[in-house]
Amino acid sequence: MGMEETTPRGLDGEETGAQDVTPRKVQADAPEGRQKVTLAMLWHLFKVFFLIGGFTFGGGYAMLELIRVQIVDKEKWLNNESFIDLFAVAQSLPGVFAVNISIFIGYRLQGFWGALVCVIGTTLPSFLIILILAIYAQQFRENPVVSAVFKGIRPAVVALIIAPCVSVWRALKLGWKYLWIPVLCAVSVTFLGVSPVTVILVSAAAGWLYTKFVFHKLPSTK
Repeated sequence: MGMEETTPRGLDGEETGAQDVTPRKVQADAPEGRQKVTLAMLWHLFKVFFLIGGFTFGGGYAMLELIRVQIVDKEKWLNNESFIDLFAVAQSLPGVFAVNISIFIGYRLQGFWGALVCVIGTTLPSFLIILILAIYAQQFRENPVVSAVFKGIRPAVVALIIAPCVSVWRALKLGWKYLWIPVLCAVSVTFLGVSPVTVILVSAAAGWLYTKFVFHKLPSTK
């Protein structure tokens, strides 16, 4: 089946405004934003997620901003709102959320092979680095240069965690009146010993109740 020259669109169906390039041409009958599987696109996905996996120190939330910049700002595969929804789902599922996100993006764009390539790209840098550290662990532990480098990285990781929190808050367009919710969740987990699983389940139930019984009854602002 031939390829159609169309305005590039992200996974959410919105126009991205980006220039059309060969690896991103969408097949005419591709379901749900699925693109025709090509080696060029698979290689591009691998490079994007290899970059994410290889240049993010601290893991977890420290990866969030780099993932958002690559997927939303540069590649235009999702908009901010869709990325936040995907992050919420990926974070609620078992496993590393960066891997969960890579599976979703890869599968939506290139099917099974896309998901596989994205997972390999995300995890390969860590695997190689940990393998090298395991082989030369003793030498690295006693090397003052390596020790100093990691001490310098630690404060940067804190900033990498704070930055996505601010960007996500802005993207959600939430007012300060909702700030008590993440503060309460953080205090519950950190100081009261509440399980993160409990926080997720309670938050999901509260969100459903609010949407069903309160949100739809509010006067429209349009």
